[in-house]
Amino acid sequence: MTSLTTDSEFGPARLAAIAAAIACVAVVGIGLSLSIPLLSLEMERMGLSNTWIGVNTAIAGVASIVILPFVPRVAARLGVMPLLLGAIAVAALALVGFRAVYDFAWWFPLRFVFSAALGVLFVLSEFWINQAAPPARRGLVMGVYATVLALGFAIGPGLLRILGTSGWAPYLAGAALVCAGTLPLMMARGLSPEIPHKGGRGFLGYLRVAPSATLAALVYGAVETGGFAILPIYGLRLGLTAEQAAGLVSVAALGNVLFQIPVGLLADRIDKRRVLLAAAFLGALGAAALPLGEADPRLLAVILFAWGGIAGTLYTVGLAHLGARFDGAALAGANAAFLVLYNIGLVLGPPLVGGGMDLASPHGFAWTLALLFVAYLAVVGGRMIRAAP
Repeated sequence: MTSLTTDSEFGPARLAAIAAAIACVAVVGIGLSLSIPLLSLEMERMGLSNTWIGVNTAIAGVASIVILPFVPRVAARLGVMPLLLGAIAVAALALVGFRAVYDFAWWFPLRFVFSAALGVLFVLSEFWINQAAPPARRGLVMGVYATVLALGFAIGPGLLRILGTSGWAPYLAGAALVCAGTLPLMMARGLSPEIPHKGGRGFLGYLRVAPSATLAALVYGAVETGGFAILPIYGLRLGLTAEQAAGLVSVAALGNVLFQIPVGLLADRIDKRRVLLAAAFLGALGAAALPLGEADPRLLAVILFAWGGIAGTLYTVGLAHLGARFDGAALAGANAAFLVLYNIGLVLGPPLVGGGMDLASPHGFAWTLALLFVAYLAVVGGRMIRAAP
């Protein structure tokens, strides 16, 4: 295996490794964003209730929470590259399986297997990116990664508009896109990192040692799913049309895409904890400011654009902060813990934010989001105060 430690800051080997890992996870992101709405629509055609559709979709988070803590140990035994290729194969087969076994009862184990395979891909790809990124440019690399991944997630639903949502075509296309992730991996043969058998920590160990980094994933997961899922309803409660309310999600998502690289560059120049602290403060401020746009949709869009961009940087900078704190087996374990907490946030976010809006409609939506950022702000601020000389 080629070592990257002797390569220049962005030499050919390092660039090839970073590009392979980013391309792999971006292709999988396209397949994932295609499969989520596709399966939901198929379940509706089966005549299932929204509750059952939600329960089946939630299996994705359960699979990640159960499986991801074991990924570093398995990768240390089998190797990162073999496990990545195996996960791609399993994910592609499981996606085709949804169409081949058109039975809702079987979709629970299929969803578990499919989501677990994608979770393996995300853990190992993010570990690889973090390991390959030059320390002085880790924020930039993570910003590029997050931008490409966000673009990948935007492509999946667009493909459904071209392919339709019935028949074999979307399943085969999704499986082909997932399998396309093998191409960049094959081009970077010999550059994948090795995970030592020893040196990792338990899940709670990472949470205790690096709460600012790991809890960034939890808060972002809750804000992303809770905020984006309830945002169209918030728009309707403010008196917007259904089309305008749906467009609010696109505005926030666009901010998420455009803020990643600039904030990543900033995180390379100053203490990453300071960037996380600023993101938490501005995230709370932006969420609390949403009611100001109640009577002016254009002002609401401006606030959402800035807020969506700031919120998205929690994930990027938190991941970069992990890379600065850990290495080897410890970094692989930290990445797994990061994604487990992100998935816990995915599960907790919608009921928290939706419940907040039910308690104080409509602006309980904004206030709940603000409180999530305030809670994280207290963690990061307290951590920095204790670390100060």
